[in-house]
Amino acid sequence: MIRTRTIATAVLAAATLAASTLPSLAQSMSSDAPKARFSSATVYTGAPALQTTLSMVIAGGGPSAFSSTKLVGVLAGDKTQAEVQSLTQKFGADNVKSFLNVFNFVVNDSLKYVTEAKIALPSSPSPDPKDGKALAAALYKLGITPAGTYDVEYMLDGLVSHDIHVKVMNDIDAKYGTSADANYHAVLTQAMSDLKSVYGL
Repeated sequence: MIRTRTIATAVLAAATLAASTLPSLAQSMSSDAPKARFSSATVYTGAPALQTTLSMVIAGGGPSAFSSTKLVGVLAGDKTQAEVQSLTQKFGADNVKSFLNVFNFVVNDSLKYVTEAKIALPSSPSPDPKDGKALAAALYKLGITPAGTYDVEYMLDGLVSHDIHVKVMNDIDAKYGTSADANYHAVLTQAMSDLKSVYGL
């Protein structure tokens, strides 16, 4: 409970932070709307889905012991080994390892900014962090842009707010390099696409 409350005290600040920079829906869908860093998709500037964020963090072991490997295991279930092999074949072992390391950093860095902003997470996660299919569906849904296509950056904006997502990407660039940042987004995009196929999302 204490851990959940700590996470929760962490993510609500994002809502407050995001609310202060919310553009109108018309503006967010206009041709002048800001674009994602690694794609041509528009960014998401609404309030983050903090219950889903909380669910993802808990599924990965919680804020003090988050493991991207554990999260992948929850999301992919009995297909985890096959998914890791597929990603390794497509991107190479070094890039998959980099993805997992950067993913750990992303969650920890995001929670740092959330804590600094005094954002409180919800008291309970949704969906159930143990339900990999439901969590994969919730994450994938967050990535659906107004154009009806999936974009991983739109999903990440929806998890922590666009402002925090940008700060985290800048930190990835400073710590690991821009190529590692691009690789993280590319591998995560493929992983989410694979989950969509597996579960028929």
